[in-house]
Amino acid sequence: MMTTMAAAVLLLAANPKVADAQAKVKAGKFEEAISILDPLHKTNPKDAEVNTALADAHLKYGDSFMYNESLPPRQKYAPALKQYREVLVYDPANKDAKNKIQLIENIYKQMGRPIPQ
Repeated sequence: MMTTMAAAVLLLAANPKVADAQAKVKAGKFEEAISILDPLHKTNPKDAEVNTALADAHLKYGDSFMYNESLPPRQKYAPALKQYREVLVYDPANKDAKNKIQLIENIYKQMGRPIPQ
């Protein structure tokens, strides 16, 4: 569920490409959103709006694996972990991503399996 602030950010995105990417994330088209945002990030890696949008896209992409009941654990944890780690590239302080990374790593440890890198 989108908060009022997130909705306002979605509507007030200064960059129309960021707004387009945010709409794609909302529609579950994570790879399309990331493919729009990546070139923007490469052009201006310090653009806070782009970094926030990329972190959000990767977080929601990770959640799409993590909370997909139709995927068995062997198919959801590794791709979710990869996406959560990507969040930290754009938002190193993101507590949600850090908590989810820790959760998945603990699951691997409990299963006695190596943690994917």
